[in-house]
Amino acid sequence: MIESKSYKVFKVFNAIFLILVVFITLYPFLNVVAQSFSSESYINSGKVSLFPRGFNVETYKTISADSMFWTNYKNTIIYTVVGTLISMFMTTIFAYALSKKRLMGRKFLTMFAVFTMFFSGGLIPNYVLINYLGFNNTMWAIVVPGAISIYNMLIMKSFFENMPEELEEAAAIDGLNTYGILLRIILPLSKAVMATMVLFYAVGHWNSWFPAFLYLDKKELFPVTIYLRNMIAGATGGASAGASADNLTQIAANIKSVTMVLTILPILTIYPFVQRYFVTGIMLGSVKQ
Repeated sequence: MIESKSYKVFKVFNAIFLILVVFITLYPFLNVVAQSFSSESYINSGKVSLFPRGFNVETYKTISADSMFWTNYKNTIIYTVVGTLISMFMTTIFAYALSKKRLMGRKFLTMFAVFTMFFSGGLIPNYVLINYLGFNNTMWAIVVPGAISIYNMLIMKSFFENMPEELEEAAAIDGLNTYGILLRIILPLSKAVMATMVLFYAVGHWNSWFPAFLYLDKKELFPVTIYLRNMIAGATGGASAGASADNLTQIAANIKSVTMVLTILPILTIYPFVQRYFVTGIMLGSVKQ
């Protein structure tokens, strides 16, 4: 096909527009990375943009030398992995059950689940419940209360509803029970939406800090988000305890940038491997036939 002049002009402007959008999107992130490697004088004078000025790694050295940072980092990894596994298990079985029209009380259960999206018991009742269950100062206070995201469950439920019933009928004729159908037929065909849900839950658990702030009192149980928050707020010795008086000012200058980089680095490492499932999973789980 021969492209018209107007279409060629459109392609040029479209390319320019998309390049601008990419630049606007990436600029804040690149600026944060640049500040994390810059010296105090350049940061305070506002001279840091896309590239580091007065290259400095004192803050990185100070944080990485603190054993508590690595302990809390390990805690975050454990909370994220365990929490994501629990959330995926609970969400999958709940969504699969609600996707079956033959399920008794299906509408009531769906409405009950949706109700929790808009109303909750409140902060104090939740704290009393967690304390009554004996979850305080344990990993379960972090991974159990938010095990099911109703939004994610509804997406997965819609995805399951779109799958041909003939597949399950054929599997049942071949002798598979409900659990066999789910494990051997449904889940292998649901890689896109499963990867999307894993991404949602993993990012949520990785960035979570308020449940830990509320239910954990021991520093050795904190996730890295609490450690970094306390450093920024000056509420704990943290890395500053191991810093000399000469570099305390330098650390304070770019501590926010360094903590942001350290927090998002693992997510940036994992995201490219699941990104290709992201749009597919959302679209398939959002459109009902």
